[in-house]
Amino acid sequence: MTQQATPVDVGARQMLNKVPEVTIWFWVIKILCTTVGESFADWINMTLGVGLVNTAVLFTIIFAVVLTIQMSLRRYVPVAYWLTVVVVSVTGTLYTDILTDQLGVPLWISTTVFSVLLAAVFGIWYARERTLSIHSIVTLPREAFYWLAVLVTFALGTAAGDWTLELTGWGPGKSVLLPLTLIGIVTLAWRLGANEVLTFWLAYILTRPLGANIGDWLATPSSEKGLGLGTFVTSVVFLGAILATVVYLSISRTDVIESREARPTGRYARPERERALLGALVAVSLATVGLLAWANQQPHASALEAEGPAPSCSGSPLDQARAAQQVSSKFPASSVAHYRTIAEDTLQLVNSGDQPGAAHRVTDLETAWDADQDSLQPKDCQAWTYVDQKIDPVLSAVRASSPDKAEEQQALHALLTTLG
Repeated sequence: MTQQATPVDVGARQMLNKVPEVTIWFWVIKILCTTVGESFADWINMTLGVGLVNTAVLFTIIFAVVLTIQMSLRRYVPVAYWLTVVVVSVTGTLYTDILTDQLGVPLWISTTVFSVLLAAVFGIWYARERTLSIHSIVTLPREAFYWLAVLVTFALGTAAGDWTLELTGWGPGKSVLLPLTLIGIVTLAWRLGANEVLTFWLAYILTRPLGANIGDWLATPSSEKGLGLGTFVTSVVFLGAILATVVYLSISRTDVIESREARPTGRYARPERERALLGALVAVSLATVGLLAWANQQPHASALEAEGPAPSCSGSPLDQARAAQQVSSKFPASSVAHYRTIAEDTLQLVNSGDQPGAAHRVTDLETAWDADQDSLQPKDCQAWTYVDQKIDPVLSAVRASSPDKAEEQQALHALLTTLG
């Protein structure tokens, strides 16, 4: 999905194109970066316990720094460019996660908002520059538009991908198939003569849910149909793969466009064919919507609830009294006390009317609980499942767009009773 344009004079000097040649290497490393965006953000946020908002602030600062370096360069430099993509992938993911997990914004609203925002970015970009070609990124305004569009595509891809999982309940492995298939269809359409700019950006958006689903599949415990590598190992493996690929590209320079003159793509615009293929892509979009609507009608649990479906455990379900007894006897007292402290703090903030504070504090509960899953679940699967099912209503009630104080209090009291 390539398109080149002749670079233009920039003031008293000329810049070479700031974006790499779009080859198979481009898409491989783009998916690697996207996978890291999912797993690395989860590792810092949950495993290290930094917290969602703090992690977002940290990566916003890092993004500003690496973007400044990238935009100060006169030409495409693999290390700087792909470092920026890695950081923007994490940052865009975190922005959507804050809307969903911190502010309780429904995923369909996030998807709609980011779609409109991306359309606005493209509209203003085209109105000003008369091109959306990524191989015309030869001025600072064009590069600014490009990175803004990239940031929004990551946020949009995150929201749309998570909404798909919410609608369908598909597991981490199965969820890879839809974006992979759609990317294949978009690639075929491009090969047959579809508009290059359109197919590039469609594929760019779709690589976000593909990479994220691959990351979740690798990191998710085997009990939840994942490969069980964990977020840290997944991040290290993919960061290593990115580093190796960037080193190769820096040496081979296979993705560098050196000529100041546009090189022919070997393809000629055929308006009739482009219109026909545009119609085919619209039909595929409608078919995808139909598939998701059908899947949503089937019995399922959201794949996003509590970071995945609760494990099935042998034995009869527990009542609250027995669950509280097993939590007290099987789980470390220090961990239980920590959860109880967070729940009590959250309840106090709810009672005082500090809803933003309660939403912020309850995230600490989610982070601590998720971080301890691997150690607590084997100790007593039934007790872990019971507490997990009590935490879910707390998170939903406190993070609701229109919180019901009585519902929040009821959910928190039920959890506190279970924790003893």
